[in-house]
Amino acid sequence: MRDATAGFVPDSDIAVGQRVQDLISALEQELSGVIVGQRNVVRGVLMSLLAGGHVLLEGVPGLGKTLLVRTLAECLDLSYSRIQFTPDLMPADITGTDVMNEADGGRAFQFQPGPIFAHLVLADEINRATPRTQSAMLEAMQEHAVTVGRRTHTLPEPFFVLATQNPIDLQGTYPLPEAQLDRFFFKLAVTYPDHAEMKEIARRTTGNAHPKTRLIMDAPTLVSLQETVREVPVAEPVLDYAARLVMATHVERTQAAQSARQYVRYGASPRAIQSLILAGKANALLSGRYNVSFDDLRAVWLPALRHRIVLNVEAQLQGVSADAILTGILEEVRP
Repeated sequence: MRDATAGFVPDSDIAVGQRVQDLISALEQELSGVIVGQRNVVRGVLMSLLAGGHVLLEGVPGLGKTLLVRTLAECLDLSYSRIQFTPDLMPADITGTDVMNEADGGRAFQFQPGPIFAHLVLADEINRATPRTQSAMLEAMQEHAVTVGRRTHTLPEPFFVLATQNPIDLQGTYPLPEAQLDRFFFKLAVTYPDHAEMKEIARRTTGNAHPKTRLIMDAPTLVSLQETVREVPVAEPVLDYAARLVMATHVERTQAAQSARQYVRYGASPRAIQSLILAGKANALLSGRYNVSFDDLRAVWLPALRHRIVLNVEAQLQGVSADAILTGILEEVRP
């Protein structure tokens, strides 16, 4: 497959790309010393971090999702907060609230920040909270701010939400609405460890040794890397390919793929192409290139789109997954 963006790349851009690759490689190495396996999940989380997007992790309990976020915060010297979502959790428990403060002989309301005010926020079992509480996350995820009363409070930058949900235990859960799912940059499937990984987990966690992580970068450096990702150029043929891929998910369009016509009820929103392009830019940099190729888009297609299409009744009855449909679209829509 020919790279549509091949050509002259200035030495300065090569140096910038190498710096990003070195920092992320060092970060991956630190995380691999704590997290057993899950290489695709770790890479997906780091790509989302570079692109400034949020991640939805789907997997059974005990696979190291919380440990991943906490370790990532330590390596990046970022503030970390964990919110355990439960049916009785209220929006103010997340965003914070105004409390009465008596000082200097008077009374005044003072804002008390909630746990959402952190660089890295783990929303654990997010689908266990009621829709009213889940909606408290929408403004934070989209605007990086929360509104309490009549005042809007800005969240610290960089701001990154990593939410988890259990695909098996659905009793007492509230499925995330499409509008909230669309706010997530990636949806990553956390798979069960194999035999060798299971042994390694036991070896690392049942002794007295506690691995220590080292600081890889700080918040200003991460923000600088996020700006670098957005500067990666995208050639017109690659941009056109991304648009055709997203349009192929819409059954009412003439460009719709056959698998979409058969199994999709609603296609992906414009946020899909934004995530696809930004993820492609991040994947290009991590691959040592300062340009986006067709293969970069294909590499990030599933995590960027699997939560953005709504399946119809036929797909649900036949047990056809979103990944299977998206793979069919990828095979049908060629560069």
